[in-house]
Amino acid sequence: MQWRSIVVGLVVLRLSLSCVLWLAFGLGPNVSWGFNFPLTFSLHKLDLLFRDEKGTHSRDNSWSQRIHGQRYEETASTCGKVGEESLKRSYLSFFEGNRDEYVRRYSSFPDTLKAKMKDMAKEMFYFGYDNYMKYAFPEDELNPIDCEGRGPDVLNPSNININDVLGNYSLTLIDTLDTLLVLGNVTEFQRAVKLVIDNVSFDKDSTVQVFEANIRILGSLISSHILLTDPKHPFGEVGYEGYDNELLHLAHDLAVRLLPAFENTSTGIPYPRVNLKTGVPPDSINETCTAGAGSLLVEFGILSRLIGDSTFEWVARRAVRALWSLRSNETGLLGNVINIQTGQWVGKQSGLGAGMDSFYEYLLKSYILFGEKEDHGMFQAAYESIQNHMRRGRESCNEGEGDPPLYVNVNMASGEIMNTWIDSLQAFFPGLQATKNPFYLHVGMDILQSLEKNAKVRCGYATLHHVVDKSKEDRMESFFLSETCKYLYLLFDEDNPLHKSDNKYIFTTEGHVVPIDKRFREKQWRDMFPCEDGVLKESEPNHRPPPSNISNCNRIPEERRYALPLKSVYMRQIDHMVGLF
Repeated sequence: MQWRSIVVGLVVLRLSLSCVLWLAFGLGPNVSWGFNFPLTFSLHKLDLLFRDEKGTHSRDNSWSQRIHGQRYEETASTCGKVGEESLKRSYLSFFEGNRDEYVRRYSSFPDTLKAKMKDMAKEMFYFGYDNYMKYAFPEDELNPIDCEGRGPDVLNPSNININDVLGNYSLTLIDTLDTLLVLGNVTEFQRAVKLVIDNVSFDKDSTVQVFEANIRILGSLISSHILLTDPKHPFGEVGYEGYDNELLHLAHDLAVRLLPAFENTSTGIPYPRVNLKTGVPPDSINETCTAGAGSLLVEFGILSRLIGDSTFEWVARRAVRALWSLRSNETGLLGNVINIQTGQWVGKQSGLGAGMDSFYEYLLKSYILFGEKEDHGMFQAAYESIQNHMRRGRESCNEGEGDPPLYVNVNMASGEIMNTWIDSLQAFFPGLQATKNPFYLHVGMDILQSLEKNAKVRCGYATLHHVVDKSKEDRMESFFLSETCKYLYLLFDEDNPLHKSDNKYIFTTEGHVVPIDKRFREKQWRDMFPCEDGVLKESEPNHRPPPSNISNCNRIPEERRYALPLKSVYMRQIDHMVGLF
């Protein structure tokens, strides 16, 4: 009986100690203290219980509450102002320390493993590229399961999933050109350029989406031409005797065929689709997405400055200005779908994902390339509106309590949450914010291994319809070679010329490499139109109220950089919320 008394005494002592700690420090999650059975407190759940009993409403800015149907109050704060003393006493501090599994797992990435992943990414690219050249070229895409080529769906013109992208112009080969250089294969790059010159024509009866033709085809032709003729030779001697600017001529020809999309619209916002031979189809719709209409400025602007013709930059910039002038006066946000004739927003959802992503991306990248202060002003104002109205969660990314920060989709006019789902295209946004953190090498390795395990088929890499059941579509889209393989390779190749060269580069939204060159900041024409009504002038004051939910995440002092992008307690919190832990 004595041993039973000892056990009971220990249990009582543990319960007493846990309660004392809970009262003193606000302990919530899993107080274990070395015993095999957890004692769990949840202040958040207790708080909600008490509120329900009292009939009061939560005033916290928790996006997770929005998922469960509670109304969000825009001026509320997740955790209020967290003082320095309260941070020190926070229960979160009990989970810090080098003994944490996240620190052990993610805080380093051995050079030998880096080299292995670099080789794996290169092998992945060549497995897809070689099979495309063997089974599909000169068609647009590879069907990697059946090992055959694919072009436009001529029997079903309404199949825009295929026909928006495939134009019967060897899409995958063109889209892949600069990836060959990034991988250091100058010989194959030169061969591929000659194949494009000898085989590609845009005089086709193909109706394509202006946006896709711009980012995949026009962008790659311009990028490859610049790299071919770059006197600094970052990738070595890639030029060859007899090259006579043919890629630039092809780019110019394609851009001319896209110009009809900008005609006969009362707003200057382009039609979404154009036939390369006949212009805008008679039955074309008058609606387009913000990203599709507002993400042409990088490619069109570079082309204008290379050939000395302002037309292309002018129409692209006019479209951006038109969209910007139609933003909400209340929130500063834009919607995701607009009528190009009336200027009315058909889709009023504002977010960072599909339909809007590259509009914001190109505001910043256009400024970096061209040095136009107008572009920078629009980006700064848009960024402020995003932080003010879309960002939810705790005030600081790496301090305090509350939900993890999340960018939600909101109504452009009111800023109220419309939904909290995230699509893959939101991934561009962190690319505008940058980290050199080994954690992301682990993420890249996970992606590589997952693609190799789940997407690889007989002749390439198939599209996954569903990440749970792994069902596949017999299609390898051009961006798999142009973007996915390129980014994964560069993630592990620290000695790549793009990292080591004195030149600085940007990637287009399709992953094409463009040097930041002073010649792109020089115009051979006078401004055809100065800042117009609705366009943010540099000196224009901002009379909107200050943001209520500004992020404290974008400036982290060097001495406060952690071994992980987030303290492990926050990473554990996220894993719990998405069901991984």
